[in-house]
Amino acid sequence: MFKHFDPSIMTFLTQLKANNNKDWFNDHKQDYEDKVRTPALEFISEMDSWIRLISPHYEAISKKMGGSLMRVYRDVRFSKDKSPYKTNVGIQFRHEIGKDVHAPGFYLHIEPGNVFLGVGSWHPASEELKKYRDHIVAKSAPYQDAIEHEPFTEKYELVGDSLSRPPKGFDKEHPLIEELKRKDFIAVCQLDESFLYEDDVCKRIASLYGRAQPLQRFLCEALGLRF
Repeated sequence: MFKHFDPSIMTFLTQLKANNNKDWFNDHKQDYEDKVRTPALEFISEMDSWIRLISPHYEAISKKMGGSLMRVYRDVRFSKDKSPYKTNVGIQFRHEIGKDVHAPGFYLHIEPGNVFLGVGSWHPASEELKKYRDHIVAKSAPYQDAIEHEPFTEKYELVGDSLSRPPKGFDKEHPLIEELKRKDFIAVCQLDESFLYEDDVCKRIASLYGRAQPLQRFLCEALGLRF
């Protein structure tokens, strides 16, 4: 049973950042397995029951490829930075409808000096984005409650990109126009690195995810998804 992460995960990620090349990574593949991938997959397995308590329609999939653990290899095709490996661990708990649909998710980011939880929908496609905006117009009060209730605001901050002008077809005088201008509907909860090393880390993360249930439910409803 997974209890907590070990500081060695940060040690490896720090070393990888300083040696981000194929030769070094190939020489240290077993370290990656032992210090990063294996504990991450064990964490995901332990989180499965906790995620289902938050919503039975979300999944924690403990697989080396195609599951909740994001791949370590960077897509460098369109990037000036050709470093081949990610120097963080990304874990995403997705909706049961599948990874290729723009459903809001639950996310954990592990990186030296930057550990946080994320909830919501990052860079949704134009169709999904319009559905979010339409739902805010149709149900402004529930949305406002979701982003303003104290258990949420105590830990989370809404972040992401926004339009500089009101989106086409929406009333520029709408009381929630700043929300309607959002291009991302995400919120983050910053954590101290020591949080990862606590014995009850899975329970604590699940509790923090639970604070975002109203927002996640609202976003799922906007897309016609079960929550």
